[in-house]
Amino acid sequence: MGKVHPQALDSSASSNFTCKQETFTLWMKSLVLNGKGCTVYDSNGQIAYRVDNYNCKHRDEVHLMDQNGDILFTMRKKQYKLSRFWEGYRFPATRNDDKGPCFRVSKTYKISRGGSTYEVELGLDKNQPYTYKIENSTSNSACKISNEFGIVVAELRRKKSRCGVDLGDDVFTMVVEPNVDLSLVMGLVVACSLINCKM
Repeated sequence: MGKVHPQALDSSASSNFTCKQETFTLWMKSLVLNGKGCTVYDSNGQIAYRVDNYNCKHRDEVHLMDQNGDILFTMRKKQYKLSRFWEGYRFPATRNDDKGPCFRVSKTYKISRGGSTYEVELGLDKNQPYTYKIENSTSNSACKISNEFGIVVAELRRKKSRCGVDLGDDVFTMVVEPNVDLSLVMGLVVACSLINCKM
């Protein structure tokens, strides 16, 4: 298990953008006893991101934090008519925040074999929206995040041991490509997990 309070952080850990391909381990469990959330470890076994929801009964607002416990995104559940979606606000957001959401994740109800598709609207806070797509395969618990050009920027799949054994339903490997905002990718993964009630 990684250190909960790392002593020293290198400069790459504090940067939001990748300069090379990076691999993370996601454990869909909170480090808080009886809490809900997830813990993300970098390739050195250090905690990189975490979500801890102390109020398990109400999950209308969830916070993505960095290794120091600083909030990177506040995610809120929204409903419009029959559709439900999650919006992500960069940094701590107040109820009367006029900046607006940075992204919105909603499940699209297209009939596809063995999986789900999620539409991601980005750039909402700058009024220059563009879309990403999250494809989730139920057959092998894999998830791909593609940018507006259809290029895969991050991939999530079940983590296996060196001898090829699955480490569990709640342990994943996430590979993020270079020049990608890590905190944004994590926010999208968390929102997708919330839609699927996996957190």
